[in-house]
Amino acid sequence: MIKNNKNKKSKLKKTAILIAIIAIIYYLFNMYKNIDIETDYNSKKLLSSTNNEQDVDNILKKSKNISETIEEVNKCVCGISKLKSLGGTILSDSSEDKLGIGTGVVVSSNGYILSNCHVTGEKYSTCYITIDEKKTQTGKVVWCDRELDLSIIKIEANGLKYVKLGDSNNLKIGETVYAIGNPIGLEFRRTVTSGIISALNRTVKITENDDNSLMTDLIQTDATINPGNSGGPLIYPNGEVIGINSIKITSGEGLGFAVPINVVKPVIQSFIKKGNFKEANLGIYVYDESVSQYLTYKNEFSSGIYIAKIIKNGPAYNKDLQKGDIINSINDKKCNTVNDLREYIYSKNPGDSVNLKITRGKINKNISIKLGKK
Repeated sequence: MIKNNKNKKSKLKKTAILIAIIAIIYYLFNMYKNIDIETDYNSKKLLSSTNNEQDVDNILKKSKNISETIEEVNKCVCGISKLKSLGGTILSDSSEDKLGIGTGVVVSSNGYILSNCHVTGEKYSTCYITIDEKKTQTGKVVWCDRELDLSIIKIEANGLKYVKLGDSNNLKIGETVYAIGNPIGLEFRRTVTSGIISALNRTVKITENDDNSLMTDLIQTDATINPGNSGGPLIYPNGEVIGINSIKITSGEGLGFAVPINVVKPVIQSFIKKGNFKEANLGIYVYDESVSQYLTYKNEFSSGIYIAKIIKNGPAYNKDLQKGDIINSINDKKCNTVNDLREYIYSKNPGDSVNLKITRGKINKNISIKLGKK
């Protein structure tokens, strides 16, 4: 009887162990199956999103399109110098500043070229343009704005390839951009670097010849911009120019800046259509919120443009404007940056009347002013 009980217990024990082993095997099988299914699903998902023939073709096509676009834009990028011949010599930074080595971009078929003031020199200056490496042409500076660090040069030419200008008012942080220029002289002409738009409406303090100034409303990018890139285009992947590379903070990596293209569009269009540009003038000094951090006396305002000074006997003098007024709009166009106001004034002619909507404390006013000539 005892022996039978022992045999019975032994059988039960073996059965329990067998059941446990079967349960473990079943569990492991199902776990493996689930992993396999998930892996297969992810693999199929990955293949469907990136590795199937259509997507690969699209990726290659996009890459090819960008390459072709940059190649076309490159045909419009030129070298600019203050000396007639520079050869292939690599210049030091100080030499570059002295000689005005830099970049320009053709903006019309009949020879108008956009660049920086510090590259080309002031209005009526002479500089030398190299579009085709085998030929250097003499250019005349027909317009220059030192505050913007932008200038326009004219060369005697027709049938030139020229860039398409984009819309810098619609820029978004994180968008891909490409910078093109001639870094460190002309030996590395038409160098292309890529990056993103890092920030908008930046203000940067510039110290030059012991004199401090501010450049406002700049596009910040992490695309590499070296000395010599100044005056070159900042472009979208579709080839549209959305800025002109101007300066770089050399104390930090990935800090390049460009002037938004919209501010100079009216000037370019006037030269193309009329062969000249008559600059209108409002007769005031203004700044926006981004500048206030650089000023000794802070003025609290969250939008609009602060009037810092009214020029005596200028168009706005004795027109019921005061220092400290905030301009909200001009002819119903909202103004939140200095470039908003500047762009609109550039689109008008001397003698045109404009209506300013201003805020003075809790008071709102409409003030009409007839633009003068700068």
